Amino acid sequence: MNPAKSLPTVIQGGMGIAVSSWQMAKAVSRAGALGVVSGTAIDAVISRRLQDGDLDGSVRRALLHFPDKEFAQEILRRYFIDGGKASDAPYLLVPKLTLHPSEFASKFLTASTFVEVWLAKEGHRGLVGVNFLEKIQLAAPASIYGALLADVDAILIGAGIPSEIPRIIRQLSVHAKVRISITVENASVKYFLDFDPGIIRQGELKEITTPAFLAIISSHALASYLNRDEEVRPDGFVVEGTSAGGHNAPPRGTTPIGEDGQSQFSAKDDADIAKVAATGLPFWLAGGFATPAKLREAIALGASGVQAGSIFALSLDSGITKELREKTLARISEKSLKIVTDPLGSPTSFPFKYAELDNTIADEMEFHTRVKLCDLGYLRTLVEKPDHRIVYRCAGEPDKTFRFKGGAEGATAEKKCLCNALLANVGMPQIRIDGYEELPLLTLGSDLTGEEEMLKLYPDGWGADDAVRYLLAD
Repeated sequence: MNPAKSLPTVIQGGMGIAVSSWQMAKAVSRAGALGVVSGTAIDAVISRRLQDGDLDGSVRRALLHFPDKEFAQEILRRYFIDGGKASDAPYLLVPKLTLHPSEFASKFLTASTFVEVWLAKEGHRGLVGVNFLEKIQLAAPASIYGALLADVDAILIGAGIPSEIPRIIRQLSVHAKVRISITVENASVKYFLDFDPGIIRQGELKEITTPAFLAIISSHALASYLNRDEEVRPDGFVVEGTSAGGHNAPPRGTTPIGEDGQSQFSAKDDADIAKVAATGLPFWLAGGFATPAKLREAIALGASGVQAGSIFALSLDSGITKELREKTLARISEKSLKIVTDPLGSPTSFPFKYAELDNTIADEMEFHTRVKLCDLGYLRTLVEKPDHRIVYRCAGEPDKTFRFKGGAEGATAEKKCLCNALLANVGMPQIRIDGYEELPLLTLGSDLTGEEEMLKLYPDGWGADDAVRYLLAD
């Protein structure tokens, strides 16, 4: 039986970094939907929770269940600060992703994903998924293995063409070594990342139940491509429309940027749902489907249900800070919140949606005040230089550094450091030596109908479980 067919009608979107926290996923799962944790930059998240003192003890509790007990202790020795670091002290960074990671880096990615999934599943029998970005290929094998060790029920991957993921999941489910191909610009040869689950020292190998794998797509053509044979076929799809938050697929029209400077979408960017349905695989619709009426519409189109994001991102169980949530909800209540689809801001060069809010880098003055650097590096691109050396390049780094690595002059001009901003969203901003504190950048979908209705029902805020009940109201 296709494991995706047993997944619930409502899927809570996996929003990074740590917006879709284990607390949110657990609340959603207990309410009968698929709760999804974010796997993006999860090693940085876990390290910072430990450096903040792990005040509720959750990370340390989960680490007690990690199979490699000795390594769990090493994590605590390296990152845990009893009582938390000083508020003006910088966070210790985790190793950057590379083609040839250290054993510590790979094991820490595995352990971090294990912790987040384990906590989301603790104490109930609901279903829990994890979301990854295909763009961050270097993190995929170790992160997927950590989720499998924690008995994850579903793996969701978007932001690319995840054609190798079904094979990776199958191999890691039996603790086999894996090799994944890595995209490298100007490559003269093929490049691969190897991962050996054997680095996680455990006694008797855990028997793993293979989870459902959902590919997050935006076009029916990609659905048909991935459905072509067993090797690359997912168990189902999440089909995202152009109003979805985060990164969007580039517009396919002849005028990709409108007069207002934003990405301009057209009917060409809408997936043909009938063609997706023709694959015979289960699918869920996302992007503007966060109301009971839109859920009914999705099911009428043949979908198994919907995936909703922003309605959960603004819930009380979300990872975003209280200040950011309250500020955003106030603007939605006033109908004054503007969602920008920025064609230039993301280092990935994909359109990126964010809310125009003060005290965030959506503010032009705040954006230009920030000194550019790339010290997290999750969105770096691998590039082969003429001498065949590999460099890691990010358009969010200083222009001089970017050009030294072969980047085009001026390509960094409008780029925003999403890695640091998204960590600031969830209350873990890096503090610089000069005292500068990284500012947030909140991403939301552009259709706020569901959030407006929830504010009428819950003017003081709503839980993630309330959002599930609202969507399933009929």
